[in-house]
Amino acid sequence: MVQTIPARDISIYELEEKFGLQLATDINFFPEWTENLPTLTDGEKQAIARVKSNYLNLNKHRLMSEEAVKMVVLSPLLDLAGFYQPPFEIETETSVEISAEDESFIVKGNIDVLVIQKRFWLLVIESKSSKFDVMTALPQALAYMLDCPNPAQPTFGLLINGREFVFVKLIQQEHPCYARSDALSIERDSELHQVLSILKRLGELIVLLPTEN
Repeated sequence: MVQTIPARDISIYELEEKFGLQLATDINFFPEWTENLPTLTDGEKQAIARVKSNYLNLNKHRLMSEEAVKMVVLSPLLDLAGFYQPPFEIETETSVEISAEDESFIVKGNIDVLVIQKRFWLLVIESKSSKFDVMTALPQALAYMLDCPNPAQPTFGLLINGREFVFVKLIQQEHPCYARSDALSIERDSELHQVLSILKRLGELIVLLPTEN
């Protein structure tokens, strides 16, 4: 009997048991979130200071919904990172379905935001309301990343609840393996600057990677 589960309800344990997912132990597995990050211009720093100000102002009235987080925080960051310009494309609410090797277990769901370049997934972005811990989005994002159409290359993910950001890297070769960054806070300027620098760096890297036609 085939068991179908919504991606929002999946657990890390189930991804490990059904899909062979493993947490990387090599500290050099995910250097992209700390190394060779581009320096931001004064204009970019001013722009993300505005993002921070908007978030803090709106969130003090009431906790921000998932849709508000995407509009107020995520959208301007993607714009500043250049993901609304060629060679990138944006898709929203993209349907995903992955099945275990014996096809007895299926995970279905919709990706909040997908940034693609020649059908290669750059970022699978899973956002949550500011009332949720950002890490609650990790299993769901990993489930989506496992469905990447080009598993020969790494896929990157971003978890966001407005207040915090966590980047994820997944490599699928002999078995799927992932690692994540520390949680970076919108309330600390240096960490918010790092978020934009990481996004820009991933954009640079993805253009250089080979893609399938």
